Amino acid sequence: MASETIHEPEGTTSDQVVTPFKVSGKQDYTRLIKEFGTKAIDKALLERFERATGVKPHPLLRRGLFFSHRDFDRILSYYEKGEPFFLYTGRGPSTGSMHLGHTVPFDFTKFLQDAFDVPLVIMLTDDEKFLYRSNLKLEDTIEMAHENAKDIMAFGFDPKKTFIFSDFEYMSGHFYQNAVEFARLVPFNQVRGTFGFDNSTNIGFINFPAVQNAAAFASSYPMLFGDDAKPRNPRNPRTSKIPCLIPCAIDQDPYFRLLRDNAHRMSQPAPKPALIHAKFVTALQGPEGKMSASDATSAIFMTDTPKQIKDKINKYAFSGGRETLEEHREKGGDPDIDVAYNYLSYFLEDDAELAKLAADYRKGDLLTGELKKKCISVLTDYVTSFQGRRAAVTDQTSELYMAPRKMEFGGNPNPGYSHPLSSEIGQPNGAQARDDDSEGAEAQDEATNLKPTRPGLGRKTTYGIRGLSSYGGAVTEMLYPTKSREPDAGKAEQ
Repeated sequence: MASETIHEPEGTTSDQVVTPFKVSGKQDYTRLIKEFGTKAIDKALLERFERATGVKPHPLLRRGLFFSHRDFDRILSYYEKGEPFFLYTGRGPSTGSMHLGHTVPFDFTKFLQDAFDVPLVIMLTDDEKFLYRSNLKLEDTIEMAHENAKDIMAFGFDPKKTFIFSDFEYMSGHFYQNAVEFARLVPFNQVRGTFGFDNSTNIGFINFPAVQNAAAFASSYPMLFGDDAKPRNPRNPRTSKIPCLIPCAIDQDPYFRLLRDNAHRMSQPAPKPALIHAKFVTALQGPEGKMSASDATSAIFMTDTPKQIKDKINKYAFSGGRETLEEHREKGGDPDIDVAYNYLSYFLEDDAELAKLAADYRKGDLLTGELKKKCISVLTDYVTSFQGRRAAVTDQTSELYMAPRKMEFGGNPNPGYSHPLSSEIGQPNGAQARDDDSEGAEAQDEATNLKPTRPGLGRKTTYGIRGLSSYGGAVTEMLYPTKSREPDAGKAEQ
């Protein structure tokens, strides 16, 4: 469906537009929290997360880049009690490469999977892409989904508890039953107001919210939880009660508001999904836009060469510096609007170093060219590391992740236990193994000669082998068995 058939969905204003189909204007996230009716992620919530998991919050949480939530506190209650839940996120397939903005939710979801030790489902909406883009053939969107799936696998999700699926290939059985039942609950007036559909919108696209929302029902994945997956057998009411947590950008929230309003009306009532929302990664041209796959000058792509990254940052990255060197030295720059600093806030690990860069820039001690040089270095390392992992993803890897199967996960090993905060025990970066598994994790590190590649994750995650390590995790013994591992080495993760 052509984009011009979408007209002013709810939640838009003349100067700030945030919908599933369009994001424009300078974003006021405080106003979005108020308009969308979400809650800000505050210090108390982050401390509760750390006490529950023993893991210091991800830099994207600490820096407010994941800034808003719906019922994340309720998910923490489930975890604290040792009750099950699962993660759900997704991607609309596209040609070519992912860009930096696409990587943020997957990096963060990987962190959550490691911290909580829970199942994850990743939906590739090749059906939505076909319905939305009238110039695409159906077969093209399926092929795009499979290529994008390999990009996602390169983030190192644990295949023992990760299921990646194409809508065209998976949607049947209990999943389709949930989609149809949910669709019957929602009148056209409700989706028209939420998404801006009109008389020219094709009926497939009008129905798609039911499909995207059905993916948030645990009973849509009977095999993941050990249920009978035969379509004629009823959905398991016990499984239906398992909630999910959805990490996503804030523009996807309208889909799940619809779900939260209606989940309890299903024949097997499901809990409202919890959400945790990300800000948009700014376009190279500045805070008025976000990165776009359709504009090569707006984004750093994950296939870019070091030279391309350097050229884009130097040529296009909006600067918060002053007009002249003398004025910059005297008055300083503004890191809040500087794109190079914005990107560093996402991808530079060290909080103290980031704070010093901002302070020096404001004082005029740090010049725009020097800030861009640091940004280029960090992004080059990030992108080239990803490229190495992506090159190691094979068809065998893809078949494993995309095969419906029972998941292996542990959840909370110590329900009711409260971990000390990293600030209370004085460990740098908050890197602390759980009390009951620190020795096992260290032993496993020695056995595999692996170290987490991203500081501050807390536990050591060590299933990265043969070059597919990402933030400490990757394809496991399920793909590449090694004799050097002890039979029970994986228990340190649980």
